[in-house]
Parts: sequence; C-alpha cells; structure tokens
Amino acid sequence: MTVGRSTSPTHAAGQYAEEHALAFLKIQGFTLVAQNFHGKVGEIDLVMAKDKLLIFVEVRLRRPSRFGSAAESVTFAKQRKISKTAALFLQRFTQYESYDCRFDVVTIEGNSAFHDSAPMTAFKIDWLEGAFYAV
Repeated sequence: MTVGRSTSPTHAAGQYAEEHALAFLKIQGFTLVAQNFHGKVGEIDLVMAKDKLLIFVEVRLRRPSRFGSAAESVTFAKQRKISKTAALFLQRFTQYESYDCRFDVVTIEGNSAFHDSAPMTAFKIDWLEGAFYAV
C-alpha cells in the first residue's frame, strides 16, 4: 500500500511536467518559493519570485486534443480555487505582502504521453503571463 504521494502514471506525468516548468521559470530568473502549496480549497503548483513580483503558477500537461488546449483546461472554478489558495498563502507568509502578485499558467503539450514507457522527448512549453485575475 502506498502512503503519501501517489505513484500512478498520471501523477508521475504531472510531476515531470512541474519539474520542466520549474526549470523553465528558473531560466527566466525566478526563484522557487513553494511547490505544491495546499490550502483548504486547492493547491498551487508553483509559487515563484523575482525582484518584488510573486507569481502563482498552474502547470498544465496535455496531449494535443480536439477537446481544447492545456490553457483552456484552467476553468473558472480552478481559477477561483487558485485565487483562494493564493490569498491563504499571502496570509501565512506576510514577508510577501509588499510584492506584486500575478497568476500565470505554464502549459506543456506534446505528441506522446508522459506516462508511456519513457517521458516524452518532444514537447512545447508556453508561458501565459497574467493568464487570469483573482476571482
């Protein structure tokens, strides 16, 4: 029996995508503040900082699909959960109260599934800065 983090292929694929998004944002000059921050209503994949800017990042992984892009999968309900969780983060970590805050989405799309026998090697990262506002 597994205790703690899931070892499912889907979870492993999500973790792999988060690590790529984290590396990408570090290249952009951001530093990691928190990863997988949990609140009562939701989770924030990455919280990153640069200068006096704090970004709350939702990471989305998708195969190309006729059902919509990875960015389109961040629904209004998901945005609300992220917003509420970000408010909780700012209440707990008052050292960031003077920072400007932004909600970004990093999407990773590729033709192969991460959960196949090997992680996908060909993928595209898109960074949507200011993807949505607090709701």
